[in-house]
Amino acid sequence: MLAQITSGNLWVTGAALALMAVGITALVYGSVAALVKADDIGLRMAQLGHFALTRYIGTGIVKTMPSVLAAIPVIGTAAMLWVGGSIVIYGLEVLDWGRIGHQIHDIAAMVVGIVDTADAAFGWIVTAGLDGVFGLLQGLAALPVVTYLLAPVARSIAGSRG
Repeated sequence: MLAQITSGNLWVTGAALALMAVGITALVYGSVAALVKADDIGLRMAQLGHFALTRYIGTGIVKTMPSVLAAIPVIGTAAMLWVGGSIVIYGLEVLDWGRIGHQIHDIAAMVVGIVDTADAAFGWIVTAGLDGVFGLLQGLAALPVVTYLLAPVARSIAGSRG
C-alpha cells in the first residue's frame, strides 16, 4: 500500500495510511459484529418473516452458524501462519537472504506453468500456501525454545517475586 502512494508529502502519506487503517479496522470489527449477531438476525427472520423465503433464509442462517463459527479459528490460524511466514520471508529478503522467497516464487511459477489454465491468482494462492507452510515451520521450531527455555525462566522469575 505504502509503495502505491506517489506523493512525497509526509502529510499525504500519513493521511492515506490513517484512512486505510480506519477502513480496515471498520471492516474487521464490522465483520465480527455481523458474525456475532447473525444467528440473532436469522432467528428473528425465521420467527417474524412475512414471506416463506424470509423464514427459510432465517432458518438456514441459524442452522449454518455453528459450522461457520467452528471454521473461524481454523481460517484465523491459517491466516496468521500465512502472514507470519510472509513477514519473515520479506524480512529475510530485505536482509539480503532472499533464498527462501526466491524458491517459493520459483515453485509458484513452476506450478502455474504446469497448469495451463492457471493465472496470477493461482500463483498467489501457491505462494500464500507456501508462506503459510514456512510460518508453520517457524512456529514448530519456536515451540521447544518457548516450552523448555523461556517458560521455565519466566516461571522462575515469577516464583522468586512471590
